[in-house]
Amino acid sequence: MRDEPGGAAPARSELQADCARCFGLCCVALPFAASADFAVDKAAGSPCRNLRTDFGCGIHTELRQRGFNGCTVYDCFGAGQKVSQITFGGEDWRSGSGDRARLMFDVFPVVRQLQELLRYLTEALDLPAARPVHAELRRALDRTEALTRRAPEELAELDVAAVRGDVNVLLLRTSELARAGLGRGRKKERRGADLMGARLKGADLRGANLRGAFLIAADLTGADLRGADLIGADLRDTDLTDADLTGVLFLTQPQLNAAKGSAGTRLPASFTRPGHWTA
Repeated sequence: MRDEPGGAAPARSELQADCARCFGLCCVALPFAASADFAVDKAAGSPCRNLRTDFGCGIHTELRQRGFNGCTVYDCFGAGQKVSQITFGGEDWRSGSGDRARLMFDVFPVVRQLQELLRYLTEALDLPAARPVHAELRRALDRTEALTRRAPEELAELDVAAVRGDVNVLLLRTSELARAGLGRGRKKERRGADLMGARLKGADLRGANLRGAFLIAADLTGADLRGADLIGADLRDTDLTDADLTGVLFLTQPQLNAAKGSAGTRLPASFTRPGHWTA
């Protein structure tokens, strides 16, 4: 990734969605298909039928009951408000030309990926074990933040896959440093593993590499996931009842929202227990 002009690192609040400062971009720019996650089909660039004129969701408190589970597990990591208020200077997609609206819809998913990287880099910089790569992480964070503030036309042409590749090298090194000594052996290396429906009740997964693992509907009841790397892991309907996720690496709130859990599930302090989990 080429060096970019430095900029102030984003505050943690800027890495969380603030729908009140967004023009409903996720409800318009992104497509979805009728499925278990969405009740209807919607084309990219077409407003969701539940989008209100004030850009709020008309069924926000009933999304799961109305068949829009997919909306409850999506997070733009602050891209919505950044694109709305900074990239396009407060100009919404309804008031501009059709070309301007299409450009906004093209830019939004690019910035969303960059904001996700900023979320991971910020977490990595908070890990004492990653101190040997803190300087590199800081430079990567500054460069990535600078990219999010480019002009819309530049963002639309950005090779975001290359940016992700460069950052991922650092995140992998961070993960190795943070997990050192927590888990050893072949069973701990489950990167990208197909664990759909796996019976892992009570499993010792301390320090496991579960990056990109498919854990859909897996039974992790009572499992010990302390220090495990869950970046990109698919946790849809994963049973985390009474599991221990304290100290887990690169977990996001949408991943938790997609899973099942209980009052006995131990979470890092920065996470919110999903409302649909059992008491």
